[in-house]
Amino acid sequence: MVAEVSDRGWVVLTKDQRIRYRPLELEALQTSRARVFVLIAGNLKGEEIAAIFVHAVPNILRILRSHKGPFVARIAKDGRVTVSW
Repeated sequence: MVAEVSDRGWVVLTKDQRIRYRPLELEALQTSRARVFVLIAGNLKGEEIAAIFVHAVPNILRILRSHKGPFVARIAKDGRVTVSW
């Protein structure tokens, strides 16, 4: 699934903060050259999650222009985006 997303030039948006600790998932992300954005705030409603992602769009676009995949970036509740690896 991740490879198909990457092949289409899409990015992965997730709230699964544990993804970076799962060796098989990390290998799939690296192999597929995935560009992943992880929301690091927990216990939020769907509307709150959507609002954070929308607020982070300018920062997401900046990261996408300056970094080729694979990478995992973290999105904070205030919309800040930092590349983890």
